Amino acid sequence: MKRIKVTPTWCFSDEEGHRLDTNLLRLLGAVHRHGKLTHAAEEAGISYRHAWNLLRQGGEFFGVSLVAMARGRGAQLSPLGEKLLWAEQRATARLSPQLDSLSSELNLAIQQHQEGVHPVLRLHASHGFAIELLPQHLGELQLDLQYCSPLEALAALNRNSCDLAGCHLPRGAVGESMRRKYRRLLKPRYHRLVGFIARQQGLMVAPGNPLGIDGVAALADRSATFINRQASSGTRELLDGLLAEAGIAAAKVNGYEIEEYTHSAVAAYVAAGMADAGFGVEAAAQRFGLEFVPLATEDYLLACHHRSLKEPKFDEFLQVLRGASFQEAVQGLPGYSPSQCGNVIQVEEIFSPTP
Repeated sequence: MKRIKVTPTWCFSDEEGHRLDTNLLRLLGAVHRHGKLTHAAEEAGISYRHAWNLLRQGGEFFGVSLVAMARGRGAQLSPLGEKLLWAEQRATARLSPQLDSLSSELNLAIQQHQEGVHPVLRLHASHGFAIELLPQHLGELQLDLQYCSPLEALAALNRNSCDLAGCHLPRGAVGESMRRKYRRLLKPRYHRLVGFIARQQGLMVAPGNPLGIDGVAALADRSATFINRQASSGTRELLDGLLAEAGIAAAKVNGYEIEEYTHSAVAAYVAAGMADAGFGVEAAAQRFGLEFVPLATEDYLLACHHRSLKEPKFDEFLQVLRGASFQEAVQGLPGYSPSQCGNVIQVEEIFSPTP
């Protein structure tokens, strides 16, 4: 079955209605990666001549060159070229959860109007690289994926607005605060947990780690600027737990109040030089060419009602999680590993009963 994906496209236009070719940003990204216009044009799927014309038109449009060309040194983005590229990457990273949710809604609507309706599995979860992999492996099982915070997902499960709710729990004492919140929403008699993945969380810093940031204590140095996640996210709560363990007040972190909404958006912010450090997963750091300082491991679990496990679509879903194809894809993500992937777990095995 065909799956539709919604992706953002930038359109630059001036007050006279002149527009730039949308291939320009793709070309700038390729120049940044390769440092040669010939290779960049090949990656962008355009001719070398067309690439030259795009850069010339871009320079005329903005009044500033976007790429510096020098014999023997290849091609390098100008300061404005870099600014445009990082702005595009930050916007894409910030919008991706909403666009993925919209894609899911459109695919579901299309599927419901086609002959031979397939089962639909409703998953509410926080945005992540392993969750993104699921639609590629589910075959005819349709996934209605909505991104939200772990607590919002569990609340949706309890009002029967979804079939599965994602929640991530840091290992060790730092996860106790989150454990108490989850425990109020998960009842051993009614709920079950499905193992999914484990992932590393830590600090994302500039290549070479020029400030020598080696832990959250370094964030208390006011010379280091930080980019945070939004207050409702599990990643933010994990960071707050690590700061509390280290005895560091949030007010001492320069940039604590500035927020982004995905791991990739945080990584793009740091990669653009707008902050010295951000907190998130290793996969995001590697995607944006950043150094990564691991600080915590967390288990990502999927909660469901125990009665749901009797439904054929759940059996199909569990077989996908247990399969080699999905688990190999997870292992290909830096800092990720399958953890009891597809195993059904009793709630009391993870969360002790409330006193």
